[in-house]
Amino acid sequence: MIELRNVTKKFGNFTAVDGISLTVQKGEFFGFLGPNGAGKTTTIKMMTGLFTPTQGEIIINGYDIAKNPIEAKMTVAYVPDQPFLYDKLTGREFMYFVGGLFKMDKKKLKLKIDELVEHFEIGDWVDKRTEDYSQGMRQRTTIAAALVHEPLSIIIDEPMIGLDPRSAKIVRETLRKKAQEGVSVFMSTHSLPIAEELCTRIGIIHNGKLAFVGTQEHLELHKQQYDGKFESVFLELTK
Repeated sequence: MIELRNVTKKFGNFTAVDGISLTVQKGEFFGFLGPNGAGKTTTIKMMTGLFTPTQGEIIINGYDIAKNPIEAKMTVAYVPDQPFLYDKLTGREFMYFVGGLFKMDKKKLKLKIDELVEHFEIGDWVDKRTEDYSQGMRQRTTIAAALVHEPLSIIIDEPMIGLDPRSAKIVRETLRKKAQEGVSVFMSTHSLPIAEELCTRIGIIHNGKLAFVGTQEHLELHKQQYDGKFESVFLELTK
């Protein structure tokens, strides 16, 4: 479970995130949307411990990310918008490296990696250096590595950027399945159709504040006030 309690982040006189309170329950697939500069990335960086909130608390699976960063991070997977891999390692070596960071048992780690290689269909590439990977293969490998320790929560930023249809389908189905298994999924995206397709609840941030938080049913009610399109609701809330 992910909890943001009155979270604010200031950079000098500029308030990037302004008093956000939000809870993402176990098994919930939460979509986080907003225009450029709205505060999405800043919020994610606070949730993952890369930024410290100016005010408020962020609790990740029972751990305060500021007070107990190691314990919190051991329970979460973070996938940034630009997949990061060590180019001189193979995909398999990178996954072993990540499993080592999480102090996984070697036998269990091997079995998990074999399972992920098959699931993400990366067997033809997993033993090649990642410097030769396409964008889609890099993204698949990054997500596979993020899941190797079986996290309780997934925080993922723009997972569909640059993906071919096959890669996008695998990623969509993986995130949906993880939510069904009880993992809390927090996904930031610019894609309104992807959010509508996958998310059980959606939040829209604008100028650092939450302009909308609701289930798909709540969103449908808002859409009826306009022309029935999510795009119209989004544009109205963020104008």
